[in-house]
Amino acid sequence: MEFTKMQGTGNDFVLINGFIEAIDQENYAKLAISLCDRHFGIGADGIMIALPSESCDIKMRIINADGSEAEMCGNGLRCFAFYVKEEGLVNSNKFTVETLAGTMIPEIKEISDGNAMIRVNMGEPFIKAADIPVTSTNVAPLLNESMTILNQKVDFVPIGMGNPHCVIFTDTITEETVQTLGPAIENNTSVFPNKTNVEFIQIITDTEINMRVWERGAAETLACGTGACASVVAGILSGKLNKAVIVHLLGGDILVEWAENEPVFMTGPAEIVFKGSL
Repeated sequence: MEFTKMQGTGNDFVLINGFIEAIDQENYAKLAISLCDRHFGIGADGIMIALPSESCDIKMRIINADGSEAEMCGNGLRCFAFYVKEEGLVNSNKFTVETLAGTMIPEIKEISDGNAMIRVNMGEPFIKAADIPVTSTNVAPLLNESMTILNQKVDFVPIGMGNPHCVIFTDTITEETVQTLGPAIENNTSVFPNKTNVEFIQIITDTEINMRVWERGAAETLACGTGACASVVAGILSGKLNKAVIVHLLGGDILVEWAENEPVFMTGPAEIVFKGSL
């Protein structure tokens, strides 16, 4: 099996051409767990498989490092877009991708020496409880939600980007907070029935934020594209952020743009790390 290892602001993936590699769908979870192991495998936050689509130019399947399937992944989508263009699976620099979160539209803006800059139409965010999903009887947008977790009250804004996000604004982001609250909130299915990604956000200005993320099914990662989008949407709805925001992640920077009642646009890099075969 041929593969390509890629990364987008430090969020790394193993890309596989499902047009030519015969992989039983029942083995996707087992394959992801094996390939993503950083000691005995290739090492990654997840695997992505390019497949034929009946409704779009191409289909993307994302399997997390723990074997669970994700609806969407923003950094992964940028890597996927670069990969399928390099593999000749699409011809245009702008095309449609079928995902479990719906149709996504990436546009490759620039390619140079194994690197690409890609802008993605991420679609409109979900702000209603049932669509995220999150347990709440409040009317959207859900700006004043709170939960008690590990004996402390946590205020948060739930946002859906095809996958669920719990956005927490804080004056400082500490290692202890990420490593303790992250997994506890991820697995709090009484609030997030499908589990959730957790974003910890420090606002620098109304056009710049710091973010750390505890990803559902992958633990802390260096970046999360859908999380960056969700965080900017939460900040705009809360009156904290402007319409175009630079998101500083541990693995690099992403530009997120959003005007209410419009799609969210995310611009960031994707890079080929290496290619190999198993």
